[in-house]
Amino acid sequence: MNARVFGNEDGETVVLAHGYGGTRFIWEDVAPALAATFRVVVFDWSFSGAAATNKDGGEGYCCSYYGLADELAALMDELGVRRAAFVGHSMAGMIGCIASIARPDLFSHLVLVGASPRYINEDGYEGGFDPADVDVMLAAAGADFAAWAPRFAEAVVGQGHPSAVARFAKQLGSMIPDAAVAVLRAVLTSDLRGVLPGVAARCTIVHCARDAVAPLAVARYMQRAMVGSGGGGGTDTVVIESSGHFPQLTAPKEFVRVLETVLLDH
Repeated sequence: MNARVFGNEDGETVVLAHGYGGTRFIWEDVAPALAATFRVVVFDWSFSGAAATNKDGGEGYCCSYYGLADELAALMDELGVRRAAFVGHSMAGMIGCIASIARPDLFSHLVLVGASPRYINEDGYEGGFDPADVDVMLAAAGADFAAWAPRFAEAVVGQGHPSAVARFAKQLGSMIPDAAVAVLRAVLTSDLRGVLPGVAARCTIVHCARDAVAPLAVARYMQRAMVGSGGGGGTDTVVIESSGHFPQLTAPKEFVRVLETVLLDH
């Protein structure tokens, strides 16, 4: 999984987990600043375009949230990481939630960045996309992934951030198309709302104020579901005044400030 461990050896361990389409390099604008205070772990999920299994033809990549949670636990065991702060971006946020229920010994704090348990709108639930939107997106990605990827990157990162769009588009475009479409389908059709009440670790939900992928209503829903569970960890929400789904790319200084504040406030 191309894990890299660096930073302050005496600091708390912070595991940075990228979401769909990304690689460990999605953190390169924030990881050096965090490394001054924390011991930082970055890695590539098996579906990532930077993962060795993906480069070798996609054999062995996983697109199941529960399978990826097992990948995460195995990696942390291999690195000897315990009671770490886990920063999960987008789909990785829910992977961290699942892993924390199965292996509470691994996690002291979950920071869920632009995470969502359900992307499809329903009566009484605003997920961000109508079912027809999801069908169109999956069809377009499956028909011509190379043409779809840069359009998707612009939509989710935001038109006002061209350099960030280009960086994410390059990482997304490095995925093998079959893996990219399979993981996208798993993400967009997932319904993990039932996971939330079981999360006992302390959680901080970090959301951009204007996110086309996961609207702010999702963050509010997640907080209500977690607080209502009676979990002992506590759940807070921090809103970053930025647009798009990638605050680590579009508002890196603010993102670092938020992480330092929430992770040092124990």
